[in-house]
Amino acid sequence: MKRSILLAIACALPAAPALAQDCPIKVGVLHSLSGTMAISETTLKDTVEMLVDQQNATGGLLGCDLEAVVVDPASDWPLFAEKARELLTVEEVDVIFGSWTSVSRKSALPVLEELNGLMFYPVQYEGEESSKNVFYTGAAPNQQAIPAVDYFLEELGVERFALLGTDYVYPRTTNNILEAYLKSKGIAEEDIFVNYTPFGHSDWATIVGDVVEMSEDGRQVGVISTINGDANIGFYKELAAAEISADDIPVVAFSVGEEELSGLDTTNLVGHLAAWNYFQSADTDVNAEFVAAWKERMGEDRVTNDPMEAHYIGFNMWANAVTAAGTADVDAVREAMYGQEFPNLTGGTAVMLPNHH
Repeated sequence: MKRSILLAIACALPAAPALAQDCPIKVGVLHSLSGTMAISETTLKDTVEMLVDQQNATGGLLGCDLEAVVVDPASDWPLFAEKARELLTVEEVDVIFGSWTSVSRKSALPVLEELNGLMFYPVQYEGEESSKNVFYTGAAPNQQAIPAVDYFLEELGVERFALLGTDYVYPRTTNNILEAYLKSKGIAEEDIFVNYTPFGHSDWATIVGDVVEMSEDGRQVGVISTINGDANIGFYKELAAAEISADDIPVVAFSVGEEELSGLDTTNLVGHLAAWNYFQSADTDVNAEFVAAWKERMGEDRVTNDPMEAHYIGFNMWANAVTAAGTADVDAVREAMYGQEFPNLTGGTAVMLPNHH
């Protein structure tokens, strides 16, 4: 009732004059183009550039062209903070689309909050964060990790779990959540093996051997993988070298999608799993259009993936919020973002909630 009264009063007031918008509207791109995360993040840079060009082809926003401003934080986590500051103070961008790992996001976060920048973060993550300066368009654990574990428990009959992750905040926090969840489902602590490795780790023989050893009593073992970046190449190669099939020890990955798999010999990986909100194979008209546009721009061998869809959703929500606000000003756009709806690529609708997720 109070909301209706306030709306009625607001409608009775004279309309506020539109704010003059400086052109071009600058879109910062904060993704690693070198280093261990380039295998995943370069595609996201390409995605934002495509979205900017598509928006410009329809007339831009508020009478302005958009300009993509690209920097390379080079998989160097402190450099994400420096490059975020560069984008906001030197380049004076209106919005940033960026980061993959949580450590890179958390590096940039104090700068975003200090300078009141706005960033759209497109990757599944550990949750337990909500900043007024970030919109989180990837999955939280309840949308990805928990359903994947339920599938292992209920459909594959997994009784012992190996939680293998890269050593930073996302795998550690996600695995803490999963350990507690598994114990609540009756999995004993001694049947949960947790291991962390550095970014770029390549020697997987001992770890894979430890996982194989877990299955020697005949119980079904499953691997929950939060391994990130190019370390996945060595991990899957070692599984193949050890002649471990998905029937023997299934793996479900939270950070391996079409882009990472395109660089691997997948002959021996058939049957292993990935859990995402989106896959290129989604059978919808809008996804067919998105994939076709991507391949026309980048080549037939390039694939799409889940964080790309998250940028697609976030970018279009941001564009609609800018239009609704009549300005690219961060505070006005933030308010206009709440309740924004946009069709995703799998046949549903994404809605931005007040918690920025």
